[in-house]
Amino acid sequence: MPEISIKAEEIFQLFGIKFTNTLLLSTVVFLVFLLIAFFYNRASSNPKKGVYFYFVNFILKGIYQLFESVLKEQTEYFFPILGSFFLFIIFQNWFGLLPGVGSLLYHHVPLLRGNEADLNSTLSLAVISVFLIQVFGIKYLGFKGYLSKFINFKDPISFFTGILEIVSEISKVISFSFRLFGNIFAGEVLLTIMAFLVPILASFPFLLLELFVGFIQALVFAMLTAVFVNVAITKHH
Repeated sequence: MPEISIKAEEIFQLFGIKFTNTLLLSTVVFLVFLLIAFFYNRASSNPKKGVYFYFVNFILKGIYQLFESVLKEQTEYFFPILGSFFLFIIFQNWFGLLPGVGSLLYHHVPLLRGNEADLNSTLSLAVISVFLIQVFGIKYLGFKGYLSKFINFKDPISFFTGILEIVSEISKVISFSFRLFGNIFAGEVLLTIMAFLVPILASFPFLLLELFVGFIQALVFAMLTAVFVNVAITKHH
């Protein structure tokens, strides 16, 4: 039976920095992400454009329209961060399903492993998301206006509601991180067990399922961030 570790395994150290198998794959995905952006930017400046430009542009337009349904006229301002969340997470999820990821061993541990199956990664994304929500809220409503959503002494009900809002903001970090981690890690475990029990083609339907789950989880994370941003920048009534 294959060993399944919740935590990421260390592969090597460089200048005192521990490089885990999830960090290695994350670095690969990040470089691919940069290359796609670089070639898209270069293609956009070409008068003839090309198939690559229109294909990437079609995908970006579809993602933009999803966020537009939530943020309306504010979509253009928030799209860079929200689109980055969606694309980065879906790339991480799908790269974690590639052949060799999880099966190539280095000193008896997987050389590469899906980044979102590491709670450190999902927790980092959650902290960034919730932090930016607070920043955008302050930017649009002002520090005093945004703070009034959480601290209000007008009456006992408003004060109690503000306390609940503070708890809600903190719980978003837990919700974001554990939802993404739980779904991706569960998929990793499922694929590993199926590949061990029935090695030939039995895991293929589950692989297709995980492709869909990876897409849904990226969409849920980005759309929830969009919804919470929209709530944060809306004046309190």
